[in-house]
Amino acid sequence: MSDTAPRFTPVRDFRVAVSFLTRIPTGWIESMHAGDLTRAAWAFPVVGLLVGGISGGVLYLAAGQSLHTLLCALIALSLQALITGALHEDGLADVADGFGALAQSRILEIMRDSRIGSYGVLALVFSIAIRSAALASVPGPGMAWATMLAAAAASRGVLPLVMTMIAPARTDGLSHGAGRPSKRISCIALGIGFIALFVCLPLQAAFAAILIGAPLITLVLLWAVRRLGGQTGDVLGALQQMTEIAVLIGAAGWSLSYP
Repeated sequence: MSDTAPRFTPVRDFRVAVSFLTRIPTGWIESMHAGDLTRAAWAFPVVGLLVGGISGGVLYLAAGQSLHTLLCALIALSLQALITGALHEDGLADVADGFGALAQSRILEIMRDSRIGSYGVLALVFSIAIRSAALASVPGPGMAWATMLAAAAASRGVLPLVMTMIAPARTDGLSHGAGRPSKRISCIALGIGFIALFVCLPLQAAFAAILIGAPLITLVLLWAVRRLGGQTGDVLGALQQMTEIAVLIGAAGWSLSYP
């Protein structure tokens, strides 16, 4: 009996995930197609570690120049958006604009529109403001760097599980074309995200992030299922942003409680 299971190719999977989630050049990936993304989904939080490591490192260097903590946070988040091509911020803005409509077809139409509305603008403004303020509240550049690592990895680690459990809302588009990762792959991604969360943050901060993030994720998914009939790439982007906010607030809140 021949084994038809796909061969595990971690380096290729990582490159596929990097090419999808960031603007970092990966070179030519042979025979790449949309379905490769489901096999590479386990590497989403690993890519998060890369993104958080680079942007957190710049925050650390900026802090060494005696810049204000809020300015250091804004510099780091600006670089993070540049690395990712503002992929997740775009999803958050589109989902926020979709809140203004009721019919499923109209919401999907608004979310696909490249133009941004008032809800989308406000969502981006508040997202950047909350993340910057929370990151600036974390004591010390070393802890802030670790927090960015945890937030970037954990927020991407939840995405494959959502892709697995909730069907795409559209019959076309990237989310539909990519398919749904296996439960094994989504559990690996979630596990890597959780490991990063508990390794990089104090125990109380990690649990605080989960307690804040779980309700936010649940609310977004309930809206997506009821209003859209499933998930889209924009919904995944919004979830990443909400989870990142939860981790940053959890770390900042713990820091303020335990000086």
